[in-house]
Amino acid sequence: MSTRQQQIAELAQKAPPMGFTSLNHHLDFTWLLVAYWSTRRDGAAGVDGITAADYEADLTANLRSLLDRAKSGSYRAPPVRRVHISKGPGSKETRPIGIPTLEDKVLQRAIVMLLQPIYEQDFKPCSYGFRPGRSAHQALDDLQHQLMKNGSGWILEVDIRKFFDTLDHAHLRDLLRRRVRDGVVLRLIGKWLNAGVLEGGAVTYPSTGSPQGGVISPLLANVYLHYVLDAWWEEAVKPRLAGRASLIRYADDFVIGFTDEADARRVMEVLPKRFGKYGLTIHPDKTRLVPFARPQGRKGRGEPESGNRPGTFDFLGFTHHWGISRRNYAVVKKRTAASRIRRFAKAIGEWCRRNRHRPIQEQHATLSQKLRGHDAYYGVTGNCSSLSRMRAIVARIWRKWLARRSWKGRFGWASLWGLLGRMPLPAARVVHSVYRRV
Repeated sequence: MSTRQQQIAELAQKAPPMGFTSLNHHLDFTWLLVAYWSTRRDGAAGVDGITAADYEADLTANLRSLLDRAKSGSYRAPPVRRVHISKGPGSKETRPIGIPTLEDKVLQRAIVMLLQPIYEQDFKPCSYGFRPGRSAHQALDDLQHQLMKNGSGWILEVDIRKFFDTLDHAHLRDLLRRRVRDGVVLRLIGKWLNAGVLEGGAVTYPSTGSPQGGVISPLLANVYLHYVLDAWWEEAVKPRLAGRASLIRYADDFVIGFTDEADARRVMEVLPKRFGKYGLTIHPDKTRLVPFARPQGRKGRGEPESGNRPGTFDFLGFTHHWGISRRNYAVVKKRTAASRIRRFAKAIGEWCRRNRHRPIQEQHATLSQKLRGHDAYYGVTGNCSSLSRMRAIVARIWRKWLARRSWKGRFGWASLWGLLGRMPLPAARVVHSVYRRV
């Protein structure tokens, strides 16, 4: 964090209710230059087709022009080019991704650099998504800690229907004004919200939503859910509960653990009303209350008695369940969610189908790289069986497509074992181990 960002953060911390009326004086050429070099520049081009190489041909003049237009109010936010990417091979659902222009990305990064020091003083500890120094694995660790500490008997698993597409612009502007009242900053955010979306050769101007892919979208989403959910939970709901409860949120995904069933059912009933007040909808089919009490066996530990097995729930790609530790104590464990295993297997199958005629060494190197990438996220303590299962799935899929390289012969299991004996796939690796933490 720069000195000026530190000053903004300290002022925000000292005066939590204060609205910042003057922020744009920080927005100068040096600030914009730092924003440029902090912006990813190897992505797809926006509607203007300008790449980083084009922009850097006269970087100083381009940034000074951008700064003048932003300060004077003459900057016009171009439409966001929208593309749809599949949520996974074989899935019929797609995720709309907005691709801003490079200049838009730079200016949005500059505004994020202004606002982040303010909101980092306000955001609650339960929020983990798209925040500096925070990660999905920290959210998972906190969730596990809370469940173990409270022995939460009930989990409220919540799904917000199309959050990024239904985020209400009017409500967002009102929520932003609680902390930010600088005219230049608010005007720029308003222009981005109203910029429009280019899709199929036509530009539309939706009155709701913040395109996924925009540099500023994650911060705006966190601001929105901070007021709609996090602050409301901490200040209005939690003090009124009879038992203990904990909320863990990563972007628009969140779960709430309760020790008291009545508390859980009351919150489940009121959540749709709270979100509906701000134009959001709770998905009725994907939102559920799951029994998740600590299993009770002999002496309160060990294998749970018959008929006393708790449920499971999914969060951030893992299925969470009660299990037994090496010391015979009940602990919360994580395994790769079945939906993520299917997604990964379909992706591997599609890659092997398209690349089955490449040299074996190249295929082996790429598949090994994909497995290491899988371990980089799913390699957590207690998930070795899922990681090993993925090796078996990859080997099976690889054999299937190697057998289709030619009609002249078959590539059977014996051939596969011989190949893996010479060129083994990388062993499963627990990247995020509780035993390696200090």
